[in-house]
Amino acid sequence: MFQKNMFFFLILILTTASAKDADFSYNGFGAAKLRLDGIADIAPNGLLRLTGTRQQAKGHAFLPTPLRFKNSTTGKALSFSTSFIFAIIPKYQDLFGHGIAFVLAQSVDLSYALPSQFLGLFNSSNSYSSNQIVAIEFDTNMNPDVDDIDNNHVGIDANSPKSINSSHAAYFTNDNEGRFENLSLASGKPIQAWIEYSHLDGLLSVTLAPIDVAKPGVPRLSSYVNLSSLISDYMYVGFSSSVGTFTTSHYILGWSFKLNGRAQALDLSRLPSLPRTGSKSRLESWKIGLPIILAILLLLIIVIGITLLVNSRIKFREVFEDWELEYGPQRFCFKDLFLATKGFRDQHLLGAGGFGKVYSGVLPNTGIQVAVKQVSHESRQGMREFIAEIVSIGRLRHRNLVQLLGYCRRKGELLLVYEFMPNGSLDQHLFNQPKLMLSWGQRFQIIKGVASALYYLHEGWEKVVVHRDIKASNILLDDQMNGRLGDFGLARLYDHGTDPHTTHVVGTLGYLAPELAKTGKATTSTDVFAFGGFLLEVACGRRPIETRASEQEIVLVDKVLECWKAGTIVEVRDPNLGNEYIAEEMEMVLKLGLLCSHPDSSSRPPMRLVMRILERDAPLPEMTGDGWQAEISAIGKEGFDDIGMSDSSLLNMLACSASTTESAPLTGR
Repeated sequence: MFQKNMFFFLILILTTASAKDADFSYNGFGAAKLRLDGIADIAPNGLLRLTGTRQQAKGHAFLPTPLRFKNSTTGKALSFSTSFIFAIIPKYQDLFGHGIAFVLAQSVDLSYALPSQFLGLFNSSNSYSSNQIVAIEFDTNMNPDVDDIDNNHVGIDANSPKSINSSHAAYFTNDNEGRFENLSLASGKPIQAWIEYSHLDGLLSVTLAPIDVAKPGVPRLSSYVNLSSLISDYMYVGFSSSVGTFTTSHYILGWSFKLNGRAQALDLSRLPSLPRTGSKSRLESWKIGLPIILAILLLLIIVIGITLLVNSRIKFREVFEDWELEYGPQRFCFKDLFLATKGFRDQHLLGAGGFGKVYSGVLPNTGIQVAVKQVSHESRQGMREFIAEIVSIGRLRHRNLVQLLGYCRRKGELLLVYEFMPNGSLDQHLFNQPKLMLSWGQRFQIIKGVASALYYLHEGWEKVVVHRDIKASNILLDDQMNGRLGDFGLARLYDHGTDPHTTHVVGTLGYLAPELAKTGKATTSTDVFAFGGFLLEVACGRRPIETRASEQEIVLVDKVLECWKAGTIVEVRDPNLGNEYIAEEMEMVLKLGLLCSHPDSSSRPPMRLVMRILERDAPLPEMTGDGWQAEISAIGKEGFDDIGMSDSSLLNMLACSASTTESAPLTGR
């Protein structure tokens, strides 16, 4: 009896604590009792900092006990109102990562969440079904994986990092005009936020304003949400954030909350101050040193002016050209790249080819790990290839493309700076007895990722981008073994609906479409041909052309076609996989590889259809002894109904491919 009474007494204490915390106001968090984890902490002045001390980290701050968010009688979610003031301060201007989120969570155990993305709430595999989460995100990162609208938005998330509704961060003025004003979440300035939910109509509203502006009468984001179906009776309430590659500090200055009523207004005069970027002593030093510095600068200007008059041929080491001003991404200082790679030492060499060399390095100012590509001086097309990469990949944004961070030009040296891919290129994990053998699941995921990137290049960007060099050695793997398409030195761009120009035949033997030898025109269809060879080499674990193989097995597509006709197509798979593969997927990939490698360009599927086949949204055309019999859905390509594939057509295709080898360097350049 005593134990039973103690149990009910503890329940009463917990319920009382929850009810007490259901209406609170913190003008600073010096006396607040919060549950902190990750790198979250409270400064001596009462400022709550969720993240900001390092990269790849997350921080959470919640009330220590859950609140009852549902009516015990009706089971419907209760109304609530909250107001808080936050600030997002990036360490480097225009280089900021993720934002901040106001969270209702069934559990505060968020150990499964990634520290580098998804605001510290989710992970890439979305294995969070055991937790119920409703979040209002104030995000400064555009993630195409979750369909973010831009890198400065507010959104409503329900058990998923993909928002059910979102809007660009802004506010409406309270004057008679009711003007629409943009609001930069990562400006480093305090921003007010109000979140209100009504149980009567299920309307969830989010309002934003600068700290010196009264609450606008019109919310920035409103959405009808059935909160009763998304939360449990008791939910924790608090904040979450994460930091990716670029260090960013996330602060909460004050917070008020109330269930079944309007939250108290925060007292702006009592809020803690944000960290200063400078100090009084530093300002005093400037007052003393500024006249001296100005005098030195004046003397230097005079000396430089005299030097220029004496020698008019002196020029800057680095000169901007018109195309750089229009297309160029961030420009790096040569000294920073020299220091990052330790003077381009061999110890930092990642690879080399006809294009030049690639080095790993760590930028001295930011600590970001990068890959620096040094375009070869001997390359006659060095500048043209360099410009092609700047123009194309410099503005492309996709999760399965290697991101170009910037570039450098110094005299005759051409340098490109990419994000670092820690797991190297795909060919290192497929051929020559690799140390790390890729599973079939990893290979299939890489295939879908590269297909998605090609679909984006062909149809998803403002121009058509033809890569012209798709192969395993140009597919790089990030820290999660996701495939990223790189090396755009041979890329060509043209407007949608126009005809590509004739160019020199370049590429790699085994991936060249036969029509290139006749027309010299690189098209999306020639990319699909190369993608077909890529599919076969990933599934079979060997290159499209093996000079060391027997005469009957030199050409991979011949071997796969022979096994298909014998009814044993799956037997051509990579023997290193053993029986650890999904037969249905393996057969689909091999047949799709043959389909994309068809010698008739009009018979190859577009990447839109390839994506649908890989995602099981469209059937793979049936294969018979007489050839492919295709019944393609409306998105398929016209003239793709009766496709024949024979030994003679494949031999003609290979003969055409072989005829281009003199113009197609084996290194891909």
